[in-house]
Amino acid sequence: MALLSRALRIAATGPQGRCAHNLGLQPLAREARPTTEKNVPYQRTLKEEVQGSSVVTQGPSQPLPRTADVVVIGGGSLGCQTLYHLAKLGVGQAVLLERERLTSGTTWHTAGLLWQLRPSDVEVELLAHTRQVVSHDLEKETGLHTGWIQNGGLFIASNRQRLDEYKRLMSLGKAYGVESHVLSPAETKDLYPLMNVDDLYGTLYVPQDGTMDPAGTCTTLTRAAVARGAQNMPNVRDHDASVYLRLQGDALSVGGYEANPIFWEEVSDKFAFGLFDLDWDVFTQHIEGAINRVPVLEKTGIKSTVCGPESFTPDHKPLMGEAPELRGFFLGCGFNSAGMMLGGGCGHELANWIVHGRPEKDMYSYDIRRFHRSLTDHSLWIRERSHESYAKNYSVVFPHDEPLAGRNMRKDPLHEELLRQGCVFQERQGWERPGWFNPQETAPVLDYDYYGAYGKQAHRDYAYSRLLGAEYTFDFPPHHHMIREECLACRGAAAVFNMSYFGKFYLLGVDARKAADWLFSADVNRPPGSTVYTCMLNHRGGTESDLTVSRLTPGTQASPLTPSFEGDGYYLAIGGAVAQHNWSHITTVLQDQKFRCQLMDSSEDLGMLSIQGPASRAILQDVLDADLSNEAFPFSTHQLVKAAGHLVRAIRLSFVGELGWELHVPRASCLPVYQAVMAAGTKHGLVNAGYRAIDSLSIEKGYRHWHADLRPDDSPLEAGLAFTCKFKSSVPFLGREALEKQRATGLYRRLVCLTVEKEVPMFGLEAIWRNGQVVGHVRRADFGFTVNKTIAYGYIRDPSGGLVSLDFVKSGEYALERMGVTYPAQVHLKSPFDPDNKRVKGIY
Repeated sequence: MALLSRALRIAATGPQGRCAHNLGLQPLAREARPTTEKNVPYQRTLKEEVQGSSVVTQGPSQPLPRTADVVVIGGGSLGCQTLYHLAKLGVGQAVLLERERLTSGTTWHTAGLLWQLRPSDVEVELLAHTRQVVSHDLEKETGLHTGWIQNGGLFIASNRQRLDEYKRLMSLGKAYGVESHVLSPAETKDLYPLMNVDDLYGTLYVPQDGTMDPAGTCTTLTRAAVARGAQNMPNVRDHDASVYLRLQGDALSVGGYEANPIFWEEVSDKFAFGLFDLDWDVFTQHIEGAINRVPVLEKTGIKSTVCGPESFTPDHKPLMGEAPELRGFFLGCGFNSAGMMLGGGCGHELANWIVHGRPEKDMYSYDIRRFHRSLTDHSLWIRERSHESYAKNYSVVFPHDEPLAGRNMRKDPLHEELLRQGCVFQERQGWERPGWFNPQETAPVLDYDYYGAYGKQAHRDYAYSRLLGAEYTFDFPPHHHMIREECLACRGAAAVFNMSYFGKFYLLGVDARKAADWLFSADVNRPPGSTVYTCMLNHRGGTESDLTVSRLTPGTQASPLTPSFEGDGYYLAIGGAVAQHNWSHITTVLQDQKFRCQLMDSSEDLGMLSIQGPASRAILQDVLDADLSNEAFPFSTHQLVKAAGHLVRAIRLSFVGELGWELHVPRASCLPVYQAVMAAGTKHGLVNAGYRAIDSLSIEKGYRHWHADLRPDDSPLEAGLAFTCKFKSSVPFLGREALEKQRATGLYRRLVCLTVEKEVPMFGLEAIWRNGQVVGHVRRADFGFTVNKTIAYGYIRDPSGGLVSLDFVKSGEYALERMGVTYPAQVHLKSPFDPDNKRVKGIY
């Protein structure tokens, strides 16, 4: 989608402006029309290095080659970086097609800022690769200066929460060797004399941040500035004022992001270097913020303005990877105004994606397959979410934030009933799922109000928004005690979790067994009625998913619970937030291996209730027409049973470490089955609980969360999940060869559990110290209410490059750094709660 965002660049004679929004929709409050075309210097640096590859731009002098191994369409930042990295991987016949000149579109007018620290470990790694390419590799390989200026970066904090966010980034940076310093207002003034620091809490200074030049002009500007004896002040980001300031020769560029960007709905296929008239009514808010921060700008003239389109996506992440609709067609677009700084890292990963089938890093957050197909075809959802993505571009990234846009897209049959009981919902890929329960009031999610922009009336006394805003903190949230009550009720009595948003697939057919053997790391070919926890891997041995697989017998009458099939059948239950990713992974493997089987999606047809806790057997024995004893219904088995007269599939499993069952229920039966369970549980203290409780309970038990402490670049061996791999069998499975090599050589990193005695909030990204050295960072953290400790999981390495053995883990003294403060930590080789696994067996 295309949005118009504005930015102003101010020079020695005055500011210049830049406009950067991109949603690709119709203009709302004002009409956006391109007014000018800029002549942009030809950028040669990336192209010249690509030996054996070619760049074809519009014109008669360069005919198209007859064949190519890879065709890259678009000569912007990502296209050029991808071509460069394809060449480095040995792809000799790669062609880049650009109908205009290189850097056309959005690249040529980007600010070119590179900030090394972001609230994502993967993005820190991607940014590091970009910096290495532009600051070192290209100049060494070509002899050409890329225009890189290392003038440092300065993040402005005008409130405590913003400074807390920057301190979190500083701690994460230590795990990656990124130098950063929290400065006082006085120290900031010394570094940036023009700055007004009267309203500051502090700043974060990153000395090795810098500026890239997309069009080759920075080289000239740098030489001119140095010749004139100019000093390179650091780039500045004042998130709370929603402005950035970038040194540009003898000029200062000012830009920002506002809540009312102009939508651009019809983008011409001839648009390449066009600009728009700057809307001064809109841009005034940025000018005011910039003048407050650097007062001298009030008396500085405007040199020029730049207002061009930018692309923003519904979740503020790029769109990359193989398109689910067309094999061999890869995307690299939608960079939310960060294409230059992410281009090097993303170009490297996209090249690996093309050549090897998968990227090297965990790129799930960027993978186009993350979006459910019902959302990608929904224009209103795209419009609302992309607007909010832009409007919150500079907002503090809090651990428990939720979108207000694009809500209520997918609701399960219990939604209204749980809302009535005080459920505060979370959104995951369109689904509304229970977050936590607030018995004091109901908090429905209302239609999106665009934060009062475009003449829309902002919601008044909006309960959901108020509850969400109260959780905008890096301390324990104000509803911490309510989540505690849910957790302790589950441990002491029982809790019911509505997990209906789960993906529910059937793998059926004559080759289903062959497919299951290849897809799943564990042996799922046990007798019908068995359920197995397993992983799915990629060819590098990385974990693409964890899920449960239940072996089926053919149904005599096809239904959502009992599909009819020939051959073998399996029922797959997968976390709903990643269901589309799993669907795409399985489909790709089935196509590649030419297995004759069917993958069927019943996610919308079935609900899922999980009843967990010591009293779960007593409660369900009054609801189900089955013997629930250990002998009749063992752990990791499933049966078709009647629940209050309704046929359901009961699976004895737990994701919280308690005795319990999941009930997979046809959609029409969900409400009466839920009501029967709640009625039976009244005398046993049964409560509703949400996913915030699941997060706490599962980390206490040491259960993994995919895409948190288990990702596509983590192997099951590194994650402590070797038991999910069928090594005792000779049956091959996807990723086995890579795991066998890893077993033979040993592990160079390992997931560890750490606990902190002090009651301190942690959410992930904290630095892990061992014997005075940083050895990793926290992937996932939460408070364990049963053990009454903060619990963290993260991967550690040996700083000397050696193997990470169990002895290495046990022998160290550990600490966790949160916002610059370290807390002593204890390492665990088993989960801190019920390490002998007695409770899931019903032993209390």
